[in-house]
Amino acid sequence: MSNVRVVVVDDSAAMRALFCDILDQAKGVDVVGTARNADEAREVVAELKPDVLTLDVEMPGMTGMEFLEEVMKTMPLPVIMLSSITQAGTGTAEKALSLGAVHCFPKPLHTTPEEFNATVNQLGTIVHQAANGELPAAGNSASDESASYQSDGRIVALASGGDGIDAMREILAAYPSNCPPTVIVLDGDKDLIQNAVSAMRSAVACAIVDAEDGAMLMPGTVYLAYDTSKHVIVEHPDMPQLRLVDREPVGGIRPCADLMFGSIARAGIPVIGGVLLGTGADGAKGMQMLSAAKADAFVVKPAEYRERGRFEAVASLKLDVEQLSQKEAADWLLVKSNTAASPKAEEVRPGLAA
Repeated sequence: MSNVRVVVVDDSAAMRALFCDILDQAKGVDVVGTARNADEAREVVAELKPDVLTLDVEMPGMTGMEFLEEVMKTMPLPVIMLSSITQAGTGTAEKALSLGAVHCFPKPLHTTPEEFNATVNQLGTIVHQAANGELPAAGNSASDESASYQSDGRIVALASGGDGIDAMREILAAYPSNCPPTVIVLDGDKDLIQNAVSAMRSAVACAIVDAEDGAMLMPGTVYLAYDTSKHVIVEHPDMPQLRLVDREPVGGIRPCADLMFGSIARAGIPVIGGVLLGTGADGAKGMQMLSAAKADAFVVKPAEYRERGRFEAVASLKLDVEQLSQKEAADWLLVKSNTAASPKAEEVRPGLAA
């Protein structure tokens, strides 16, 4: 039996080298080509006609998800998504499977000899299964992911500085297509935020939109507020709605997370709140209001080398909120808001009386 021929696509030279090394050591697998982006991959796949393609999710230009969709339409072949945000069970994995990927495999975060050998064995087996059509139908896997999550009706409200974009990225990557309505106030460089969001839009299962005045908060949608000319508040407990308001900066910040959290608490809107990483103290007072209203809430605890301002501001208030690592935040949010794991929206509503 001939070896399985694989093309590896990743914009990182280090990751291309790592996966080429892993696959070269797997029995019965030959890496016949590599590519840095979709344009190169298109040419390499057409020329070499591999049995299996491995594809990174986030690449400059055309993203991995966009190229996956193109591959399935123009030159169908088994595609394995390789990324730090495609672990099984995440919304990104759900989307990749729904677009036609046969498997989602996480990039190894550590490369000790033991972990490297385990990755060789796992990925080698998956490549063989993909080439032989032995992996389960992708569409069924994607449906299973969505069916395993049902929102309890609460909205999610988050606040983040520029340092929290990675944490936001992990949360949105984990979100299923039927995620809870989510509002995120971002304080940071506008270009940095827009570039990060642009890369995420096609890689996640949920919809990501900019906050607009009067928008009704809908399941499956994340609303981002980073326009420095407007504050954002949330009104109406029965049908939560965004309002963009003209007010002076609060504590030098606009949009202000404290203002958003405060509006939610005063309106009695069922909510799960969270503060991600960032400088300053914006969000701490708002979390105090949510905590007083008995809302579930959390703050991301930064690694030693990360900005600690917002975490320390929340921690100093000694609130009844969870302190979570960046890796724990997404799972905690989804468990808390899932009907199988948390109270119904009607049951939390009384505790949020203003």
